[in-house]
Order: sequence, then structure tokens, then C-alpha cells
Amino acid sequence: MTAEARSIYQRIYEDIQRLPLNEFLLGNDDDNLLRSERVENLVKSHTQNAPEKIRQRVLSEFHSWGPVEDLLADDSITEVLINGPTAIWFERQGRLHHHPDHFFSELSYRNFLDRISHAANAHITTEFPCADGRFGDFRLSLVGAELTQTHPHLTLRRHPKNPWTFARLADHQWCTPDQLKAFSKLILERRNFLVVGPTGSGKTSVLNAFLNLLPDCERVVVIEDTSEISLPNKASMKLLTREDPQGVLPSVEQGQLVRRSLRLRPDRLVMGEVRGPEAKDFLMALATGHSGSFGTLHAQDASQALIRLEMLIQMGAPQWSLTAIRRLIQMSLDYVVVAERSSTGQRQLKGLYRLCSLEENGFLLEKEI
Repeated sequence: MTAEARSIYQRIYEDIQRLPLNEFLLGNDDDNLLRSERVENLVKSHTQNAPEKIRQRVLSEFHSWGPVEDLLADDSITEVLINGPTAIWFERQGRLHHHPDHFFSELSYRNFLDRISHAANAHITTEFPCADGRFGDFRLSLVGAELTQTHPHLTLRRHPKNPWTFARLADHQWCTPDQLKAFSKLILERRNFLVVGPTGSGKTSVLNAFLNLLPDCERVVVIEDTSEISLPNKASMKLLTREDPQGVLPSVEQGQLVRRSLRLRPDRLVMGEVRGPEAKDFLMALATGHSGSFGTLHAQDASQALIRLEMLIQMGAPQWSLTAIRRLIQMSLDYVVVAERSSTGQRQLKGLYRLCSLEENGFLLEKEI
């Protein structure tokens, strides 16, 4: 199908190249997209006798998402990686697969990037070659050719429409049904904890599962860079950071949002990802009465997570000694939940670790499950 659709596209493209410039007068159509009426007629005439699947494929190359249209509509696909017109990959059940379809030309690939950038309000320039945004159910990340030295690269990560629960995670062999009791206990006893793991290990899914354990009468303030976490109830709210690459608007960072959240009567604080100096503000809030709070942190295991947490706190309080930083962690953190992704792509629980004590050489961790 791809070869036949590409052949039709190529004939349309050759006819378009022969059009005089005055045939490209543009007008608004029903979708508020600017299109040339003559070009529309060319596309229609070349596709009207083609099989329906091929006709739709050609139309999507001109007006929609081209070879990734089916990928975007497939809920089983969790990530789409586009490294260029002919290099498209997708993730399903934790494993990458090469997509057999591709864009038919460099021009159609550039036009696709323009359309999706406009839809996500994420535009790159020579001065600002990276952009992030939200596109439907996906988090979009775009890197320009100035940095890749080939083509602009696009990454789309899907946010699940239905937030994960621990029952669903158990069905997917993330953990055993018996282990679910330990997670409910963390919530009921209002323990403070971090969900840690490497990239792609499902930390955000686990965070959403914990939120599904919360009662409806509790107010949660969620803080994150990109909206990925589902609020547990209507009493809860979300605060998002702001970054303006053009420098017109002042940035709003996670540390500022943590301090602001303390004035919003939170029963619990939830941090989408602790990744910078806001670690100090977050743990200070946990140590001063906001029990039952949690967040995620990028790390391979529990010990590495605590070392990285020390470094992040030091970014926010460089004048503090290591002893003071470790005392803060001891006062504010009770458990570390470690998620992992196996060599087969299976996301699973690696362990639940309790911070037992602070020793001379660091923290003593005890694995509970």
C-alpha cells in the first residue's frame, strides 16, 4: 500500500510543481486551515479512483499526520519516535518496533512538523532549537536539525486516558496481588515516599495508581512541569511550571510552586518529578507537617536515589553541610518504591525500601517487599 500511495503522491507533487505561483492563492476552509483550491482539486482528481485505504493515506500525507496517523490512534502504542522522514519507531508493551510506513518526501515531513507544532503550540527556531508541548494524549518533544545535524527529531509519549490503578498494574504483572496491601498501607499511614526508576520504567503510572488510593475528601496539590498526572478528585488542584524560551515572561519553577502550594491548604503534596533545587523546598514541606506526600525521582535503585536526592538538595542549599542534608532526608522521607523495566521491556516492581536509620556512612535501607 505504501508504494502505491507514494506513487500517487509523487504524481500530485509533480503536477503542483508545474502550477503558476498565482494558483497558490489561499483561502480559509471549514477546518480553518489555509489551503490552495487548485492543489485541493489536484489531490482529489488523483485519488478519486484509488482504493479507500490508499486514498486516505495520500490525503493524510497532505493534510494530517501521514504515516503516524494509525500509530496515534492505537492506544496500545505508548511512544512514537520520529528521527526523520523514513525513520519512525514506536513502543508497544515496553519494546521498540520499526514502523514500515514513512513520509513520502522531505517536504511532506516538514509540513507535518509545522502542523503538529502548531497544534501543540511548540515551535522551534534557530535561536531556540528545542520545544515541548501537549498534543492530544501525548507529551511532545521537538529537537531541531541545528542540534541533530540531520532532520528535526520528534518524540511523542502517550498519557493514558484512564489513570492506572494497582489492580491494573497487578494484571500486567507489575506486582503481585499480595504486594498491593503494602501500598495501601503507605497511603493509610500517611507515609512520605518517592517512586524511583530509570527512564521508561513507569514511574508516572505508579504515581497515578497511588493517587487512585486516596479518599475523595482529601485535597492534593500536584506540582509538575508537563501535565501528566490525573487529579484524584475535584477538591484537588494542579500547579504547572512555566518556561518562556523567548524571555518575554518570567519563568515559574517548581520550587516557587512548592512554596505557593503551602498556602493552598493541601492535605498532601505530590511532585511529578524531583529534578532540581526544588528538592530542598519539597522535603522541607514534608518535614514540617505535610505527611502522606510523594513524588518521583530518576534513579536506578533506592541507594542511588538517596545519593541523587542529596545532590539536588545541595543545589537548592549549597551552604548546607552533608550532615544537615541527610538529617532533612531522614526527617522527611519514609520509603522508596523502586520500579524497573526488564530486558524484555516488562515494567515491574523492583522493591519497596524503608529508611531505617542514618549511619555514619549513609542511610540504612531495609527491603520490605
